[in-house]
Amino acid sequence: MDKSKLERLLKRHEGPKLDFKAKLNLSTESEKKELTKDVIAMANSIGGRGYIVFGVEDKTKRILGINPPDYKEEQVQQTIYNRCDPPIPISLEFIKYEGKTLAVLTIFKSRYKPHQMIQNGTFYVRRGSTTDFARRSELANLFQEHGFMTYEKVILKNVSMTEIDSNLLRGYFKTLNVVSDNPSEVILEALGIVGQTVEDDYHPTIGGLLLFGKNPSIYLPHVYIKLINYKEVKMFYGSILTMLDEVSDYLKNVINIDNYPFDALQEVIANALVHRDYLDLSRGITISITNKNIEISNPGALIAGNSVYKFIKENNPIRRNSWLYQRLLTLDPKKRFVKSGLGMTRIKSAFKDIGRVKFINIGSQNLFKVLLPPVPKE
Repeated sequence: MDKSKLERLLKRHEGPKLDFKAKLNLSTESEKKELTKDVIAMANSIGGRGYIVFGVEDKTKRILGINPPDYKEEQVQQTIYNRCDPPIPISLEFIKYEGKTLAVLTIFKSRYKPHQMIQNGTFYVRRGSTTDFARRSELANLFQEHGFMTYEKVILKNVSMTEIDSNLLRGYFKTLNVVSDNPSEVILEALGIVGQTVEDDYHPTIGGLLLFGKNPSIYLPHVYIKLINYKEVKMFYGSILTMLDEVSDYLKNVINIDNYPFDALQEVIANALVHRDYLDLSRGITISITNKNIEISNPGALIAGNSVYKFIKENNPIRRNSWLYQRLLTLDPKKRFVKSGLGMTRIKSAFKDIGRVKFINIGSQNLFKVLLPPVPKE
């Protein structure tokens, strides 16, 4: 941390990774817990490093300064270490600014989240500039993103095995070069398509229903695509491949133009289906066609601190729902999920002669949007 970096922080507003505080108090247990809560919340929230700047009035950003002897890095580290599991790497630095001393607590990006408060077992996140309890869906996402659980393998105890489409299942086993009209439940369980409960009953998993379900939206109401074509509204339901096929057929009839990069449009929709946040139960995927653009709105911001820039530049950015993705590579007979290179770069290139493509990541709303240029007029 240097003066120029501090000045950049002071120009920003408080948010998920930045907080301003007038002073640090660690004389009581409640004050120690309050600091630990803020550190845990920043470490658990999307993004890179977090910063708490002491000696700055949070509302006005007026420089107050601090008394350095009152800020002992060892005490701060011990306070957080004794109240946080797993530990979070931090550092405390002092910087002279406008004739006063400020203390900057850096919360480094963690590879071991989610972190929790030992004393009460609570997980915290930041909502804007506020520290809050992690909601169930947020906590499940944190566990899934960091390899502690796989959402797709959760057993749906209220769903019967008859909801699995045997034709889709046979097609999948055919691609695996396995001839079986009725694969055993043991094999299906090993593949993660079904699971066995403590009562020894078999039921589809969430992933199994998304891939092979006759109508997943009956049990997962947020699994749909809503397509708005000017004033016409159409709803699409079914398994992931069923929705992709039906939406693709509809759009081919709507966009009946030679040399239109339809494969790139279809790739955007396929990516939305496979990488959307299925833990977000409040909405499905929305496709909107207007004279300004084609907008694909997908529940699920980029995960693990990925920005759009990072996603485009990195060779292997982290993606959501790897279990689904790996099976769709094999399951889809049209090979729409088998693409080389990076999708964002390829999609931009495909539309370069028509117009600009925009990728918008809205972490605060858990939303990812792709704006494609409008359909050219013939």
